[in-house]
Amino acid sequence: MKVAIIHDWLVTYAGAEKVLEDLLKIYPQADLFSLVDFLPENQRDFIMNKKVKTSFIQKMPMAKKKYRSYLPFMPLAIEQLDVSKYDVVISSSHAVAKGVITGPDQLHISYVHSPIRYAWDLQHQYLEEAGLNKGLKGMLAKIMLHNIRNWDYRTSNGVDYFLSNSNFIGKRIWKVYRRESETIYPPVDVSSFTMGEIKENFYLTASRMVPYKKINLIVEAFSQMPDKKLVVIGTGPDFDKIKAIATPNVTLLGYQSFEVLKDHMQRAKAFVFAAEEDFGITPVEAQACGTPVIAYGKGGALETINAFGESEFPTGLFFANQTTEAIISSVERFEEVQNLILAEDCRENALRFSPERFRDEFRLFVESKLNEKVNRERVEV
Repeated sequence: MKVAIIHDWLVTYAGAEKVLEDLLKIYPQADLFSLVDFLPENQRDFIMNKKVKTSFIQKMPMAKKKYRSYLPFMPLAIEQLDVSKYDVVISSSHAVAKGVITGPDQLHISYVHSPIRYAWDLQHQYLEEAGLNKGLKGMLAKIMLHNIRNWDYRTSNGVDYFLSNSNFIGKRIWKVYRRESETIYPPVDVSSFTMGEIKENFYLTASRMVPYKKINLIVEAFSQMPDKKLVVIGTGPDFDKIKAIATPNVTLLGYQSFEVLKDHMQRAKAFVFAAEEDFGITPVEAQACGTPVIAYGKGGALETINAFGESEFPTGLFFANQTTEAIISSVERFEEVQNLILAEDCRENALRFSPERFRDEFRLFVESKLNEKVNRERVEV
């Protein structure tokens, strides 16, 4: 069986790349395709140092730094990747990878992190944040995204089976493609985290500082609670803005190594998470450290955190709105019930998302669909 794995772009090692890493552990002989491959030599171990087959965007001017600027060309580029000789095509897609062209005798399974966020329901938010919500540039951007939506919907017909990384994304797949999907939660390296037995008197949040992560709201909330300490790990475009509103009880550490992040996760009394994520890895990592999570009650967090008052073994609690008031109220509520949320329950819940579980579920899904395909072909003969 010849297997091809299609990835959107290879420029760093993040959540989608963790999925790719485990896909390659399932299918080590698979050939790997991507729009571009700009991984540095010291970060290629997770793709088994494979030679990656790339698109024409790889050789476009300034593609290494400006590959996202070639978004209008990405649908065409992904269609030029020749996967015609493979029995099974697996696309790991948060942008255009699922649009690769396959034939009627091939099995195409697409693991979707999300339909293209900035082309569908988050279009207006992205355009506003990019300053493209008005003027001639805004009009051109909207026309381009309209064309990508049409292409994205049309190419959904080329996928035999959709897999979603959460039920939340399954709903988005149904909304934009009108296709059913099955959820296989992505792998989280929970074995790299160990439970912290002793919790200290501080809260933690950790994230890349970009607008949708809402780190500013968390910092603003703790700025209004001077008796409570907050530690913030991470950097990004919004770092200076967030630093400007931080009060003395808020400590910004900037970028930190994995060991420092893990140490803080183990010692924090709770992890605060205000983003609406498709899945959300860091709340699972915090729970793997035995640390409860105070999270915005939307998106993947609803599937990874057991809410206090709703679960027999709670691992955190939710706030209903992305506002400072809602965060303050949830932190105060947590202070009242924290002794009822056990570190052991947090750890046990996190183990549901191990890489071993992901690989087993994915392998069984592909095998079952291959068997169904073989049986159908026998009946037709």
